Amino acid sequence: MLHHVQLACPPGSESASRDFYEGVLGLTEIPKPPVLAARGGCWFRGFGIELHLGVETDFRPARKAHPGLLVQDLDAWAKRLSDAGHPVTYDGDFPGMRRFYGEDPHGNRLEFLEPLSAR
Repeated sequence: MLHHVQLACPPGSESASRDFYEGVLGLTEIPKPPVLAARGGCWFRGFGIELHLGVETDFRPARKAHPGLLVQDLDAWAKRLSDAGHPVTYDGDFPGMRRFYGEDPHGNRLEFLEPLSAR
């Protein structure tokens, strides 16, 4: 069983993370334990997932590695991202799934998937 996925973010990017993960994706920020909060970053939960954004001094976005987020109404999720100015790239190469790739404000790759059986 998976507890969470951690993505890196650059120092001082917590506001952009909140704007995206709360404002665009609709996740809820959850408090970090005080000993970890001192390191910066932020944690989010919702829709059955938990994502941790951890500060990395020499940050480089994850362009290949990514969380795969299982969602309902894939096209509505794509619209949320594109309406907020985040590019969406559909990819039909996953049998049994519809999917697209997007990026968070730091350039980290995110994959959104919906089973074809959900349509």
